[in-house]
Amino acid sequence: MSNEAELKSKFWKALKSDRTVMLGLVGEDDGGQPMTAQLESDEGGPVWFFTAADNDLVEATGSRRRALIHFASKGHDLFATVDGDLSVSSDRATIDRLWNPFVAAWFTGKDDPKIRLLRFDPREGQVWLNENSLFAGLKMLLGADPKQDYADKTGEVRLN
Repeated sequence: MSNEAELKSKFWKALKSDRTVMLGLVGEDDGGQPMTAQLESDEGGPVWFFTAADNDLVEATGSRRRALIHFASKGHDLFATVDGDLSVSSDRATIDRLWNPFVAAWFTGKDDPKIRLLRFDPREGQVWLNENSLFAGLKMLLGADPKQDYADKTGEVRLN
C-alpha cells in the first residue's frame, strides 16, 4: 500500500491544479454534476464551490448533507472518490477570498444575490494512482502480474 501521506498530498495537488469534480449528494440518483473546486490550501481543508441559489444542490442540501466528490486528474494519473459533508454558505469574507475572473464570469459581481457557496468538508476517500500505465501495460503483455504494479498505488485516505 502506498504511503497515506503521499496519496493525500498527490490528491490535494491534483485537485488544486485540475479543479473539476463531479459533486453529488449521498442517497440521490442524479450521479452528481460537474463543479469547479476552489481550495485555499495545498494540504486540504474545505473544498468550496461557487454556485447559484437556485442550484438543485443548494436546494437539496439544506443546512448539511453527506456528499461525494468523484475526481479524475486531467492526465488520468490520479482518480479519487471522496466522502464528506456539504453545507451552504453566503459568507462574504470567503467570497472575497476566493473571488477570481472565472467565478466573476457567472455572476454580476460579488454582491449578486444569487451567489451561494457550497462548502465540502472531506472525511475520507479512496485514491488510485495510475502512474506509468503505458509501462505497466507493456509489462502485462510480457507476462507480469499487473496487481503487483498497482499494489502500492491505491489506498483509503483520511482527508480531514
